[in-house]
Amino acid sequence: MIRSSEARRLEAVIFDVDGTLADTEEAHRQAFNQAFAEFGLSWRWDAALYRELLAVTGGKERIAHYARNEDPAWMARAEAEETIARLHRRKTALYAEMVEAGRVQARPGVAALLAALRREGVRVAIATTTSRANVEVLLAKTLAEVPADTFEVMGCGEEAAAKKPAPDIYLWVLERLGLPAAACLAIEDSKNGVLAARAAGVPVLVSESSWTTGEDFSGAVAVLPDLSGVTVEALRRWHAQATT
Repeated sequence: MIRSSEARRLEAVIFDVDGTLADTEEAHRQAFNQAFAEFGLSWRWDAALYRELLAVTGGKERIAHYARNEDPAWMARAEAEETIARLHRRKTALYAEMVEAGRVQARPGVAALLAALRREGVRVAIATTTSRANVEVLLAKTLAEVPADTFEVMGCGEEAAAKKPAPDIYLWVLERLGLPAAACLAIEDSKNGVLAARAAGVPVLVSESSWTTGEDFSGAVAVLPDLSGVTVEALRRWHAQATT
């Protein structure tokens, strides 16, 4: 926290994507499994396993983590890293097809809150570890009602070598917004997201998803089941509480 004499008004809200803007994880899980099958791999990630794997952020990183632990002989092959990259590209394409087919829905309250932030002149950005391609198809299809220029800055997985819970993507976004951390509020759905935002000095609100229920959200200003009914004034109050 900072002293009340230095408290700042809320100037920008920074959103995570997967699990925060939309219910994406089941589509991601199915896309991973389909890619594995196409590559002739016997790997299958059921819902319980995938929830555990979500602790590893970044798709390529998640595949590598799984392979190292469950199929070390495969991971030891000289071509393993190149194959992981191809696997991930195919998985991304499959995920995009699912989004285009309408199989991913925006989370409750998201579109209304984005519209309210736009009306009240609060800047909006994205800080995610997912790929830019995933973000772009999601915004174009699932959040098509949201004007394309709503997100002033989009920090995606390509912009930060160290994924959440490292603060790198938040620091990247803050630099491009030209704002101090204390002028912003992050909205996340996971423990790793909370840790990343707080490590960058950004206060964070949690919109808990079905995949992250029960995680440790210590440090968050509040934990909500979703963003239904959340107003800009409420965001300003939470931000003020965290920065005074």
